[in-house]
Amino acid sequence: MMVTTVDVLVMILYLITLISIGAITVRKIKSQKDFLVAGSRLGYGLYVPAMAAVVLGGASTLGGSSLGYKYGISGMWLVVMIGLGILGMGFLFSKVLSKLDVFSVSELLGKRFDKNSRVLSAIIMTVYDLMVAVTGVIAMGVILSALLGWNSTIAIIVGGAIVLLYTTLGGMWAVTLTDVIQFWIMTIGFIFILLPAGLYKVGGVSSLVSQVDPSFLSLSHIGMTQIFSYFLLYFFGMMIGQDIWQRAFTAKNEKTLRRGTLFAGFYCIIYAIVGATIGMIASVLLPGLADPQQAIPQLATAILPIGLVGLILAAVASAIMSTASGTIMASATILVNDLILPFYKEERTEKFKLRLTRFVIMLVGIAAIMISAWLKNIIVALDIAYALLSGCIFFPVVAAFFWKRVSAKVVLISIIISSIVVISDLLIEGIDSLNAIIYGIIASGLTLLIGTVFFTPKATKLETS
Repeated sequence: MMVTTVDVLVMILYLITLISIGAITVRKIKSQKDFLVAGSRLGYGLYVPAMAAVVLGGASTLGGSSLGYKYGISGMWLVVMIGLGILGMGFLFSKVLSKLDVFSVSELLGKRFDKNSRVLSAIIMTVYDLMVAVTGVIAMGVILSALLGWNSTIAIIVGGAIVLLYTTLGGMWAVTLTDVIQFWIMTIGFIFILLPAGLYKVGGVSSLVSQVDPSFLSLSHIGMTQIFSYFLLYFFGMMIGQDIWQRAFTAKNEKTLRRGTLFAGFYCIIYAIVGATIGMIASVLLPGLADPQQAIPQLATAILPIGLVGLILAAVASAIMSTASGTIMASATILVNDLILPFYKEERTEKFKLRLTRFVIMLVGIAAIMISAWLKNIIVALDIAYALLSGCIFFPVVAAFFWKRVSAKVVLISIIISSIVVISDLLIEGIDSLNAIIYGIIASGLTLLIGTVFFTPKATKLETS
């Protein structure tokens, strides 16, 4: 992939801008609430781009276009399921989320049930967010390595360090502002530059349709089994992910949270169609790519002028970094909020909480960078983390909101049993087994149902502000 000096300078300027935002936003941090959820003061202009950016990462961008390259328009289903999950959260949880005085999913479970449910769910959430952050750091390393010709380990360390620096300095304010910039770079780069340029180069929509295999125009070409797997992995996971909820808590009121989340979900679906279409265009103009995940950068270098290639690569980096920063933040939030502070017997000041949170973010970020530099590829733990998240936590969260008669004991047993079921199936059938999530969800739901029949305490409900 040939990249000019101008394109490299565009990328370097972009990275310097992100670090500068982290330094500037330090002054806005006055409390733990400012640091973790941007003071819950975001309107539509900041909230919608930030919510969309955190869910549209490297897998959505490079993975979505890769699937479009191989399967045509049906390659959109991975990102469509992410969008539907965000829409589901907006429809089902926005009203209650806007009234909760919590910082995490695990804190919600602890508030509604007991500390054991909080601790166990926090461990699962921490692993999930850390593994998502690791894949983002690895992907960032791949981009910098390809752009600057660096050794992959050095590229991973530098890319991870940049994300970690602005996240540690400015917290959610820095993450929000950088995500807004990243959202617009992604939108302009992919939707308004690469897609039209690609369609022009291929001869228009009708010409594209006539040049691809007819199967590329089928919405089910990728296979119903694969579509169902995306549903299981991402639809449920998006609704209960800590990184997603932490963005939801930044909204200034219920109206902004609900409508803004719905807008972000619809944007994700548009992004899915664009990504798959770009992949189709690349399959026509650049047939026979050894790695379909290179469809976007290879297409950009093939058809765009100097400077715009750098913008497209910055857009790819934006998608990756927005998810990495959000999940590092989410993992550290859970560690501090649910696994450290609850065990302090004396009250701690806001200044102490801020120092502790920044310290833990540094530790989480360093851990993510070290794991990424060691593995250097997409890790199997991510599939395990998604299976545990969706299979074990989804029904307890729903029960916390809508099922007044579920007891703390039943929820704890549900999480334990479904965790055992998920891990056992992954060990027996392999980490790519869809049955792990299916069996986990069934085990979780049945345990809650049967347990509630035998343990019927006085009905309780979640306290909101």
